[in-house]
Amino acid sequence: MQKINFVVVGKIKESFYREAVAEYVKRLSRFAKIEIKELAEGANPDAEAWDILRACKGYTFALAVEGDKLSSEGLAKKLKKLSDAGKEITFVIGSSCGLSDEVKKAADERLSFSDMTFPHQLMRVILAEQVYRAFMINSGATYHK
Repeated sequence: MQKINFVVVGKIKESFYREAVAEYVKRLSRFAKIEIKELAEGANPDAEAWDILRACKGYTFALAVEGDKLSSEGLAKKLKKLSDAGKEITFVIGSSCGLSDEVKKAADERLSFSDMTFPHQLMRVILAEQVYRAFMINSGATYHK
């Protein structure tokens, strides 16, 4: 079964965000083993870098506004290719301070969901939904419209 890691900095404070992430993780569980690794927030992105890098496994996507933009179908194709190659996948979301250059450079790929900046807690929901959508696209299900 595919292994997907979400390495995230900080905790989700609002219950509605926690519930949304939990719902998508539950849905994803039929396709992949999902692990969410919450790391403590540091004083700045550089202070968080070591813990983030230590937690990354396999092919790593660093979420960053300057990263590559993919459509949902593009993300689905990329995840399928990595899955077919037997790769473990990690997605990294930094704290509200962002990610250090060290983490961005160490990642296999930088991924941007928009030119806009989102709260890092909301980004977890968006990421979980898009990963779920990718698996649904790859399974041929009608979830994706």
